[in-house]
Amino acid sequence: MAASRISQRSSDRPRFSDRLTSRGGAWVALGAALLIMTVLFGVFGGAQAAARTSQAPVDAESTRVSELLAQFPNADRQSVLVVASREDGGTLTEANLTALHELLPELNPEATADAAPPAVSEDKKAAVLITPITVGADNTETAGLIKDLRAQISHSVPDGLVLQVTGGPAFGADVAASFEGADFTLLLVTILIVAILLIITYRSPLLWLVPLVVVALADGLAGRVTAAAGSFWNFEFDAGIVSVLVFGAGTNYALLLISRYREELQRTDNDRAALSIAWRKTVPAILASNFTVVLALLTLLFATIPMTRGLGVPAAIGLLIALVAVLFMLPPLLAICGRKVFWPFVPRPGQTRSQGRAWRAIASRVSKRPVVSLTAGLVLLAVMATGLFGTSVGLDQLEKFRVKSESATGLETLSAHFPPGEAQPIWIVADSAAAGDVVAAVNNVTGVVRAHPTDSTDDGSLTKIMVTSDYSPGTEESLAQITELRDAVHPSRTQTLSWVAPSRPSSMPAPGTPKICSSSHRWCLR
Repeated sequence: MAASRISQRSSDRPRFSDRLTSRGGAWVALGAALLIMTVLFGVFGGAQAAARTSQAPVDAESTRVSELLAQFPNADRQSVLVVASREDGGTLTEANLTALHELLPELNPEATADAAPPAVSEDKKAAVLITPITVGADNTETAGLIKDLRAQISHSVPDGLVLQVTGGPAFGADVAASFEGADFTLLLVTILIVAILLIITYRSPLLWLVPLVVVALADGLAGRVTAAAGSFWNFEFDAGIVSVLVFGAGTNYALLLISRYREELQRTDNDRAALSIAWRKTVPAILASNFTVVLALLTLLFATIPMTRGLGVPAAIGLLIALVAVLFMLPPLLAICGRKVFWPFVPRPGQTRSQGRAWRAIASRVSKRPVVSLTAGLVLLAVMATGLFGTSVGLDQLEKFRVKSESATGLETLSAHFPPGEAQPIWIVADSAAAGDVVAAVNNVTGVVRAHPTDSTDDGSLTKIMVTSDYSPGTEESLAQITELRDAVHPSRTQTLSWVAPSRPSSMPAPGTPKICSSSHRWCLR
């Protein structure tokens, strides 16, 4: 008897979901959520994510060789190439060459040292002016130098000539420029897509705003918290990807909750009770979905690429913030809005469901004949997978831009009249005592135009050798040539091991120029 009374009292006790959606509890919960968000916005408002500085693993040879190359004088100096050609594609005249010589003083204000006189191609249809500059700490800083250089020469272009600024630093600058405002554009497009999908799903001019506002607030908070986390743990990651994940997952959780809420409204007149039931019934599915993705993202901590490894924890944090916002901010907001938020198709008890008939029919047919459905799905996937045959992975320098940049068109002009590798040479760092043997071995490799020493460290122990290739950087031929260069150089140090990895332009070497370095750091190929 006593046990039955205790059971009765416990069943009458309000559940958490009932308090969360009650008349007074909804306002309290919403106010508490906004207060907590305001405090967190204030605490993490000034956080800045760690700068994205590299794409290679910390223990990769590219990172180790970059540290080794820093021992050379003027290690932060790289060459910008100004390619000159005639507008009509003709041969350069003496007047054209004289005009290019007169252009050199225009390049020197932005240069670290005096620009070299124009080097003319064998067909006399192009010339190149080599301008050394001191690159910045990242591509964005170098972009300012390239912009100033282009502006400087744009006012002094000789008549009848076309001048194009290219080379490793110019490629890095154009890549950085192509990403200006990319995060904002990505976020705006994501919001528009989500808004359109919500309007189509809910068929209401009002309802879509409720989850979108909640998820937008969650995304704003996630951006600040993940920036702080990235700075604290020194993670490099793309904030735009985190925003897409937060919006995608957040709206998905909201769809689950609101869809169940609509169903419960067709069963009861009490909209708060309907929302409470919907919350309890959807929480397990939402939690399972969230935790599965969070655990999957945390596996990125085992990745070797810094940008990939750095994305795992911030993305997981973003999804957890989206989860909390949808579970504890969206329900009280829906409770305050009430049933009318579904206008003009307000669900009432006793109404027959007008949505989902087509999907229910498909689901019924699939469940009745699962083997046929599975076979059809596998056949369809197999047909679609045939498109992978012959698909190449990766982009060379000219394919990196959707719209051709000046650096890309300049490289095309350069490649048409000079060896394509002039734009971004391959560098070998060798023991000075073995430099002569290395140069001789490299000059025998197919596709090498020339190889010669250019600099030594202050103590004279290491020598840097520049190799000009006949292949465009980043192409399959260029990558194959790197392997051949490694094979040619290895015999000079038979007792050593070697590593190979790609790199990138500007603050790092150019894409498609892997580095090879001995385990003793006595010689390296980059």
